[in-house]
Amino acid sequence: MLPADLRQAEEEALAAVQAALASQSRGLWTVEFRFEGLRILPVALRLLAALTPQHPEARLLFPDAGATALAKRDALDQAQQLLGLGDLLRLQQADGGSEGLVLLAAPTPADYEEVESLCAQHRGSLVMINGRLEDAAVGIGTVARERRKGFLSEWQAAYGLLPTSEGALRRAYPADWQFYRRDPDGYRSVCSFEQRPDREQQLEALEEAAR
Repeated sequence: MLPADLRQAEEEALAAVQAALASQSRGLWTVEFRFEGLRILPVALRLLAALTPQHPEARLLFPDAGATALAKRDALDQAQQLLGLGDLLRLQQADGGSEGLVLLAAPTPADYEEVESLCAQHRGSLVMINGRLEDAAVGIGTVARERRKGFLSEWQAAYGLLPTSEGALRRAYPADWQFYRRDPDGYRSVCSFEQRPDREQQLEALEEAAR
């Protein structure tokens, strides 16, 4: 069943992330809330606060100094846990790496190299919230393929709630991806997928359900 609102989705995401983190000592995980107009900062701060009791060393990173400063202004009680992506990279260089839980808030393709470097030197788990590291402008050449096969393929979905043209996709670790069809009276579950389905797989599932 799809969550009724954002707060319920956040509760589901928290449980999924906790389960994912408990499953292995080091992992690269994604959390996605693809709601139109969503401000990711409050969501990321609430997730950090919810995870801190179990992971007191947890830190939340932002791609640039401006976003970091805004976060520290809005969350004074969490300011010590908030860093810029470059800040942690510098700490890693000084300390020979980093440990503990790290959350990444909305990195973009422009941050790809830094995120890849960060992950290579981090010995704990990382959770990327609403990140978009893959650059469509790179195209389908060798560079793009190598990135997909390599670093980007290492990330696993802990939680995803994604609208589609016909409905929605939802994944809460360790369950499979669920595909929902949007009907006039609400959403109905169509089927599940072990891996995140592409557009073609979704259309095939809808055709099968309509038979």
